Amino acid sequence: MERTTDPATPLTSPRLLPWPSPDGKPSYLLTDSGGGYASRLADEMEATQLATGADVLGLARAVLDDVTSPYTEVRYAGLRLAECLTDALRVAESRGLRLTEDADGTDVTERGRPA
Repeated sequence: MERTTDPATPLTSPRLLPWPSPDGKPSYLLTDSGGGYASRLADEMEATQLATGADVLGLARAVLDDVTSPYTEVRYAGLRLAECLTDALRVAESRGLRLTEDADGTDVTERGRPA
């Protein structure tokens, strides 16, 4: 990969975005800082996805706790829960990937391990 920025500026690893590409594959953001427009948009999207997941979970519990809930409602709740879980797992993966590197590019997973 060719660097197009100032070589004195450390390039961080690609950020997994909280939405897939149009063909369903993971989308990544290449940036030198976490404060750009796309990074802020991704942060807001992650927060929205997690909040939506919490809301859907609360609504789904009511349906799932009621033994008289119709099959279609249970199925709908399950489908929405699966969508929210997919989003939450993508957010967790993205945040986990960002935790493995320090701002200076040092692998923090090696730090603190016994020698």
